[in-house]
Amino acid sequence: MSDYGCQAMSERLLRVVMRRPGKSLLAADAAKWHYGPTFDASKAIEQHKVFVNLVEKSGAEVLWIEDDGDGLADSMFTHDPSLMTDKGAVILRMGKPLRSAEPDLHEKTYRDAGIPILGRIEAPGTVEGGDCIWVDHETLAIGRGVRSNQAGIEQMQAILGAIGVTVLGFDLPLWQGEEACLHLMSVMSPLAPKLALVHAPLMPAAFYMLLRERGYTLIHAPEADFADSNGLNLNVLPVTPNHVIMVSGFPATKAAMEAHGCTVETFEADALCIACEGGPTCLTRPILREKTPA
Repeated sequence: MSDYGCQAMSERLLRVVMRRPGKSLLAADAAKWHYGPTFDASKAIEQHKVFVNLVEKSGAEVLWIEDDGDGLADSMFTHDPSLMTDKGAVILRMGKPLRSAEPDLHEKTYRDAGIPILGRIEAPGTVEGGDCIWVDHETLAIGRGVRSNQAGIEQMQAILGAIGVTVLGFDLPLWQGEEACLHLMSVMSPLAPKLALVHAPLMPAAFYMLLRERGYTLIHAPEADFADSNGLNLNVLPVTPNHVIMVSGFPATKAAMEAHGCTVETFEADALCIACEGGPTCLTRPILREKTPA
């Protein structure tokens, strides 16, 4: 079996790239990195350990990027600097300037692991992984907004078109401004094939309708939880179909998923996810998910 390949969002997670927060997070200027009032680096590191335990308990192998004190505080959010396909990795280009060095970390990790590089997004294009959602094996949706632009979407179509993938761009609202982070995955989180958790008020209408047309069941997360969590209630990681990990403290969102047959595990993440604007999905870059037989 190959040790890479992923053009799905919720099949069994077999291998994932992660980075332990360490020296860089401990030295981070919260104002510079746009971290919230509950930020506590030491506590965040401990919360990350609990999350890692949940990921490893699922059976997934972790491919680690170590924090050697390079100052890249956000690089624990490994979902954003690259995208995996069945044919290799695409190295992305970050829309957040403070994160511009992170894609090189991913490229080195893949090359060291013997994983081919399919392509790279170049200036002036930007694409972040949080804006990328596999609607199905042959369709990638990208949110066009503050972090991912039209030039990047066009480059992604050129790269992925060569392997038979169609790329569709959808406009995102500005919401809380340029400094905040609204990704396409901020408003839609896959839970299983054809099942997703959504925050409909901020979804691109055309994307919402596409999902309905493709036969998705859309669970509308409680709007109060979305507001209270700054959107992190919606950021859930499927480790197998219908088995997900989410941040604790939002029982109504948890109950909504359980009502649709999901098993939901939680972990405390006020200092890590809530403060730093990135949830369980953001903390992982899946590089191998189990393939469903055609």
